Amino acid sequence: MIATGAVPVCPALPGSDARGIYGLHSLDSGIRVRTAVDTEKPKKAVVIGGGYIGLEMAEALIMRGLDVSLVEQASQVMNTLDPDMGALVSDALMQVGVNLFREETFQGAEVSDGRVRAVVTNQRTIPADIVILGLGVRPNTELAERAGIALGVRKAIKVNDRMQTQNPGVWAAGDCAESFHLVSRRPVHIALGTIANKQGRVAGINLGGGYATFPGVLGTAVSKICNVEVARTGLQEKEIHALGLEYVVGRIESVTRASYYPNSGKITVKALAEKGSGRLLGAQIVGVEGAAKRIDIFATALHAGFTVEDMINLDLSYAPPYSSVWDPVHIAARRAAAALAGRS
Repeated sequence: MIATGAVPVCPALPGSDARGIYGLHSLDSGIRVRTAVDTEKPKKAVVIGGGYIGLEMAEALIMRGLDVSLVEQASQVMNTLDPDMGALVSDALMQVGVNLFREETFQGAEVSDGRVRAVVTNQRTIPADIVILGLGVRPNTELAERAGIALGVRKAIKVNDRMQTQNPGVWAAGDCAESFHLVSRRPVHIALGTIANKQGRVAGINLGGGYATFPGVLGTAVSKICNVEVARTGLQEKEIHALGLEYVVGRIESVTRASYYPNSGKITVKALAEKGSGRLLGAQIVGVEGAAKRIDIFATALHAGFTVEDMINLDLSYAPPYSSVWDPVHIAARRAAAALAGRS
């Protein structure tokens, strides 16, 4: 059984091995960062990368009172969202005080006495007492590769739906293994704890003499930056383009509770549907408290193969503290259905 997980991407750039620069992936690495913040009292932090880890670390450091800058190579943070939805997250970062530098590439660090003093991008130098590398992870498959185990997407281990490799008697699960995407119908590598746990369960049942299969994934994920929640599932627009599918967009702005109810806040929902069939292809949500977990409705609909028309009549719960009579999920599905019918 191979369950070697993933390792953080840490580019070999000038000064990247200096003290005060941390990759973040495991509980132990998180404890090291917490200890450094507690004992060394840094004042200026730079986060490299605007994915899940980058956002969550920016939030944590802002809450600890640090001056936080975030460097992102793309035009918006959260590249698992479409750019228009990522822009909402970028705005949220800046509103809580993060200095956001987009379309800039991390090129190394300035170091003095073995310790980081600044981050260097292709456009500027940013003073730093502590640097967090949130550049994602890669499958930890060097051992498997040396052993002759077949690798696939992003050098993750190829497995079937029982988590068997192509080598007899060898199994793999978790962040080191491939998954099958239920919408694109292609192998993918998505390093999320939810996926790793499900794969581990299936592998364990089969190793123990039982029979279980793992049907696949959607890449469903949630995150937040202070009071703004972010969620996504299924395919995003660039992935749909790559598959050569024609699609429509149902994007709406609504509220998390009935508009007259106290503490109601903004929510933006985007649903993507295939032209012709109306099949739901993916969804994204950005909003305040109460927004993100609505993504689970879309994830369930994707598992079931629903069309957006199917979703309009879902019998979702309603009470003013939780939603309007037409939940934002319903409204986004209606908007997508209207686009399919040429009414938007």
